[in-house]
Amino acid sequence: MANALQEQLLKAGLASKQKVKNARTQQRRDKKAKVDDGSAALKQQIAEQKLQQANKDKQLNEQRFKEATEKGQVKGLITEFTRFAISLPKEAETKFNYTLENKIYSVYINDKIQAQLLNGSLGIIRYEDKSYLVPHKLAVRVQLLVPQWCGYLWDETANNAVEQVSDADDPYADYAIPDDLMW
Repeated sequence: MANALQEQLLKAGLASKQKVKNARTQQRRDKKAKVDDGSAALKQQIAEQKLQQANKDKQLNEQRFKEATEKGQVKGLITEFTRFAISLPKEAETKFNYTLENKIYSVYINDKIQAQLLNGSLGIIRYEDKSYLVPHKLAVRVQLLVPQWCGYLWDETANNAVEQVSDADDPYADYAIPDDLMW
């Protein structure tokens, strides 16, 4: 009975089967779109909380940066990491990727520098579209004052936590890893 009008239109030749099918599909979509399970309000609340937290973090970082700038620490830090920066090798073949503010940057390094980056004796600072390889302690200081400049900094606590979890639950612990495997 609900589709009596559609059947009459089909018999009269004023509508095709495809148009009827499209109308039914559209009715189902409209009905589904009208259903409110409360998740929209929850999603909006979570989005507002994230936005508030991001604004709060941004204001805190700006305040720290302003205080450090007033004290002259930022200028001193810039001159310090440009002076102590390790120059990138010209004949480097290994590409080292790091992320900074949701962007991926690359630096070509040799095996010695890669080992130093991975064991935590070096860090990467990105300032004015240039990457600097600096000692770990200097990278930590930069991260404290201006975290948006610190591109790569080895974190011992995070690395140990990952190793503890992976050693306990590793299903491939019995299998040997080839020496020449490069990730």
